[in-house]
Amino acid sequence: MLHIASLEKLIHELAQLPGVGPKTAQRLTHFILKKPHYSKNLRAALELVESSIRFCSQCFSYTDEAQGLCHYCLNSKRNDHLICVVEEPENISQIEASGAFDGRFHVLHGAISPLEGLSPEDLKIKELVERIDQLLTQQPQSKIEVILALDSDLEGDSTMLYLAKVLGQKNNVQVSRLAQGVPIGSHLDYVDHRTLSRALENRVTL
Repeated sequence: MLHIASLEKLIHELAQLPGVGPKTAQRLTHFILKKPHYSKNLRAALELVESSIRFCSQCFSYTDEAQGLCHYCLNSKRNDHLICVVEEPENISQIEASGAFDGRFHVLHGAISPLEGLSPEDLKIKELVERIDQLLTQQPQSKIEVILALDSDLEGDSTMLYLAKVLGQKNNVQVSRLAQGVPIGSHLDYVDHRTLSRALENRVTL
């Protein structure tokens, strides 16, 4: 961009953001140049995030609370015996938006992927097992349901199979996954074979 090293560096860094290509990065750079106050505000916001955001000590979502727990873990009205496992912190807002879940969350920070060098040890799986063991120690007669709300791809399926094997060995722990099938409002003509197969497997009685 105009053969200016500093601008090319900015474009390069912006292009690393998800969904931002070189052209969009150039447009963002032009916007920042035209709005000097925005650059200052953006820099301040980034510094605030770096200094205040940390992992929740219980579910490993993000938090800025001094207690070390996130908003959901601090909420005493949520069901301690219902744990929804997600891949990334941003998945929590999607589950919450459904209005159908009142339990706790646990963030793995990824999925098992040998191609990307991600093994079970790289995820927050050990912490999930320890969290469940602690619950069962405190309340031996309690029933715990773990809902696996992971992506329906090869990595997500592999992670769910691994978790089902690890957690399935524990007494009083039920492992489930999100139902899969035909989206509401869609036509069968546009549904892929894998989705239709899952819909048939997860059919319900009327």
